[in-house]
Amino acid sequence: MTQIATARPGLTDLGPIAQLRAGKLVRRLPQLYVGLVLYGVSLGWMVRGDLGLAPWDVLHSGLIRHVPITLGQAVVVMSFVVLLLWIPLREMPGLGTISNALVVGFSADATLALLDRPDALGARVALMVGGIVANGVASALYIGAQLGRGPRDGLMTGLHRRTGVSLRLVRTGLEVAVVVIGLLLGGVAGLGTVLYALAIGPLTQLMLPWFTVAVEAPADTQTSALGGDQR
Repeated sequence: MTQIATARPGLTDLGPIAQLRAGKLVRRLPQLYVGLVLYGVSLGWMVRGDLGLAPWDVLHSGLIRHVPITLGQAVVVMSFVVLLLWIPLREMPGLGTISNALVVGFSADATLALLDRPDALGARVALMVGGIVANGVASALYIGAQLGRGPRDGLMTGLHRRTGVSLRLVRTGLEVAVVVIGLLLGGVAGLGTVLYALAIGPLTQLMLPWFTVAVEAPADTQTSALGGDQR
């Protein structure tokens, strides 16, 4: 017998259809896409700051040195490559998952087309710090809309569920791996990479309660608390 749906104030673990049936789409859909666009903008700011990128973007920046595509296109391509890895993990994508795979990369390319690298170090530091903070806001907006995990986050949670290894250890292992591969490909790492790794989890955790939309979910639905890079 199906249990009565109830409003959940925290994050809920819903399937792709349940996400759309959970109500408040008038708020959740705009919040999802504002968050995804801002995520791409924050990536563009960090690129133009030229003081180091987020771990997955170290990989993307290395990839474009060998393949004739833009950074945003590399984000899109790698998103769908990661989604292929969801298949053996039996992760289910939602609207937010597919939107994430497309919107973040296009938004990053648009930002890079409009913004040049400043010469002044102070301006570059401001772009790096602003990019990290904006990324935290974007993550909280996107996650709080409760419309599906990002490709890379789903890979993390899928590996955690299948292996039993802690989320923190899985995330650390994935990020170390992509940074190493990115550096081998000629990617850009630096101070921004370290600051991002240290700050993004606490920033997202701080702001997530501000933007999490309470949704209608079955009474037996589990709640979760995800943080960090949610792409």
